[in-house]
Amino acid sequence: MAADKMQTIVAAGCFCFCSIGMLYFNKIAVGAFPLECTLVALQMAFAAVSLLVGGWQSLHVGSAKDLLRWCMVVPFFTGMLLSSILALKHASMSLVITLRALSPLGSLLVERFYPDPLEVSTGVVLSIIVMALGGTMYCSQLDHSHLQGVFWVILNAIIAVCDRLLQRLMLSKDQNPVDLSKTTCTLINNGCGLIPVAIAAYCMGEFSEVPHVVAQLTLWHKVVIALTCVIGLGISYCGIWAQSLISATSFLVMTNANKFVIIGIEAFGLHTKVLSRTQTIGASVTLIGACLYAQARKKIEAKAKEKQPILPVQNEAKKVQM
Repeated sequence: MAADKMQTIVAAGCFCFCSIGMLYFNKIAVGAFPLECTLVALQMAFAAVSLLVGGWQSLHVGSAKDLLRWCMVVPFFTGMLLSSILALKHASMSLVITLRALSPLGSLLVERFYPDPLEVSTGVVLSIIVMALGGTMYCSQLDHSHLQGVFWVILNAIIAVCDRLLQRLMLSKDQNPVDLSKTTCTLINNGCGLIPVAIAAYCMGEFSEVPHVVAQLTLWHKVVIALTCVIGLGISYCGIWAQSLISATSFLVMTNANKFVIIGIEAFGLHTKVLSRTQTIGASVTLIGACLYAQARKKIEAKAKEKQPILPVQNEAKKVQM
């Protein structure tokens, strides 16, 4: 039990670290290298090649059925990456973070239909109200020029919910898991997802613009793009690792709640966004709501785990009596 708890902490910590780094460096990268599909294709190609070269020994496929089942995740994983890049291109990081914080609401509704759903407590409902209130406060001060960014952020949140729900269903031991190693899942996501992204980049004429864009990159921008590739590999693997240990809703809350630092970096480090007082309060309220939600779900999951070992003991006692 202690080992499982430590594994969950390590997996969640690694994912949070990669998530913050990916959001920060992707924001810089897409500004310097405005070829979104090509940038995502580069990140996915790096991840696929790295896994084939360095992780081929840990590849495992239980059956063709499991392989085909996991392939259902690929379109959502790919769409999540592309919509995330476009959201960062057309919107501020603080807007992306605030609206993403509302994504657990969708996953909560869908998870009610899972084979083993978690209950909804009063704390969960109250935290949802807090998140919705904060999101409304932030968006009330948005400039009309950010409307396109809002579209991409909402689309990204919807696709992310679908992606996490599917991964949770196929990774969690108490749901309907596939017999695939984490390395295999990561390789399938990036290797298969690379194909449609590369086709999209070609159809949009991005490949012909690559030499011109690369020639204008500074050394710092090249380092940033390289970092997005490395961190992208990390977040792909750690995301699957963490998703196999916690619920999809808790995963989304964890992803959103670690972004306090990003809002500070954007406002005080990058100086790319000036938040009004209402927006600052709204963003803070939304993220506080996400943290409260995480605590409420933690209590629910703890109660669910406490009930699990009791049933077998009771059944054994009945057998002895008979």
